[in-house]
Amino acid sequence: MRNQTTRLNNALLEFQKHFKINNSANDKKQNQEKIAIISAPGRTEISGNHTDHQKGCVLAAAINLDILLLAVPNNSNYINLYSEGFGMQKINLDKLEKDKHKNDTEALIKGVAAWFKKNNYTISGFDGYLTSDVIVGSGLSSSAAFEIAIGGALNFLFNNNSIKPVQLALAGQYAENNYMNKASGLMDQTASAVGGFVFIDFKNQTKPIIKPIQFNLKQAGYDLCIVDVHASHADLTKAYSEIPQEMKMVAKFFGKNVLREVNQTDFFKNISKLRLKVGDRPVLRAIHFFNENQRVLEQKKYLETNNFAGFLTQVRSSGNSSYKYLQNIYAYPENQAISIGYALSEKILCKNSAQQAAIRVHGGGFAGTILAFVPHDILKTYKTEMEKIFGNNSCHVLQIRNTGVYGQYI
Repeated sequence: MRNQTTRLNNALLEFQKHFKINNSANDKKQNQEKIAIISAPGRTEISGNHTDHQKGCVLAAAINLDILLLAVPNNSNYINLYSEGFGMQKINLDKLEKDKHKNDTEALIKGVAAWFKKNNYTISGFDGYLTSDVIVGSGLSSSAAFEIAIGGALNFLFNNNSIKPVQLALAGQYAENNYMNKASGLMDQTASAVGGFVFIDFKNQTKPIIKPIQFNLKQAGYDLCIVDVHASHADLTKAYSEIPQEMKMVAKFFGKNVLREVNQTDFFKNISKLRLKVGDRPVLRAIHFFNENQRVLEQKKYLETNNFAGFLTQVRSSGNSSYKYLQNIYAYPENQAISIGYALSEKILCKNSAQQAAIRVHGGGFAGTILAFVPHDILKTYKTEMEKIFGNNSCHVLQIRNTGVYGQYI
């Protein structure tokens, strides 16, 4: 992770390179031309793998890798955004219709702005420079952080910071669902917008129950690691979207919209009929949902009662369920990087420490990352051994960030 002071100074220089701004003390428009800094963190999914889009429960946390967006209103109807490494994009706020040929960050900007307009919030143009430390394709939700950064800028610059974090999360989800055709839930955006380590119950998705959980990994003797296995993410949107689609197929069998609304006893009584109606994989994925949702509640209880060993047992159980029942580690036979990382992590952690450790697939799965709770005494060994396989800086030791999206003038 880059030094934050250096990073901000470089961002300011880049902003001034791409956009004109007058910060003279004699300028009557000085207050309008102050540079706003918006920071939106990435997130780690602690537990609740693919439960949020079924109105389930999750444990998640904001992390100390973020998107940094410098922005100044430009008194136009254009968002002019220069992103480090990607160049300039110009979004006309008078033309927010979905473009079926564009499935990129431009679509996300338009989607977030469209949600603001739909909900009668103020939108206007700004010039912005964006730099990110959230690793793209890592399962740390770079796309959600991007959505929250754009929403955070519109909120801070034009709406007096009056829009609540959960509403910003809904804006991000709206953009993904309607402008990217990605059937995502609400966990990623909520964790980025709210910050800290949180339990979230999505039974009412427009008003989720959010409860902060206080615990200290360092005091427990553990580090939180994310291992990026650098697998290809080509053509995985379909595989990702099939998970909520198949879960909803099961729910529809019972006349419900999502699995949270289905009686678990009724589900298990009707498995033979479900297999004939929807097939085997949707049944397996529903089994994962019911068990995973209960696991989150148990993990919450273990953390609140300082039973970290019990929590880790459930983390391992979650990883096992994602692997066998949810089947979000292997979408294609040739893409098995997570499976290899999983196997090697088990070998290293079991061999080198007397303490319990835990690993599980992280985030959407498929070609993303592994989450590992690693005892302090073998952190160096684990990081070294994993980076021998997946390359330098593939194992990231993360900190929990207690603040979600925020804006301030500099």
